[in-house]
Amino acid sequence: MKPTHPLPVHHSWPLYERARYFALGQLHGTGTLDAVADMADLASENRALHGQSGWWECDLAAGNRLSWSSEVYDIFGLPRGAAVTREESVALYEEGSRAAMEKLRAYAIKHRRGFTLDVEIKPATAAPRWMRLIAAPVCIDDRIVKLQGLKFIVPDRD
Repeated sequence: MKPTHPLPVHHSWPLYERARYFALGQLHGTGTLDAVADMADLASENRALHGQSGWWECDLAAGNRLSWSSEVYDIFGLPRGAAVTREESVALYEEGSRAAMEKLRAYAIKHRRGFTLDVEIKPATAAPRWMRLIAAPVCIDDRIVKLQGLKFIVPDRD
């Protein structure tokens, strides 16, 4: 019999606590949260701790256009560099996980908050698995223009 594992991570957090989860830029002046130039370095550090890990970004101002590191394509079992829409990527989430992610995402955008969530995904070319999603908004003045963060496989979750 496999040992039981803790419940999945599922919570929202204020932007001022983002350093507790990962370094997602610095607050400059009045209301600008810069995008992270070194997200790839952060993903690399996270990979050393958790294994398969990558960075991602969703450009809200450009119709939810996705940008992923090669590792995120691998996590979802998709060809590296493929043009993937947000609708196509969320279709790879298990239904309950997708609903929880969409709820936290909407809350994050409405209230300028980051979130951390364990989700079950159904990769295109692999067995279902658990992934930790860490996200934080990128703000210009009072407007959220992007969400960005990390995704990594949660080891020994199944």
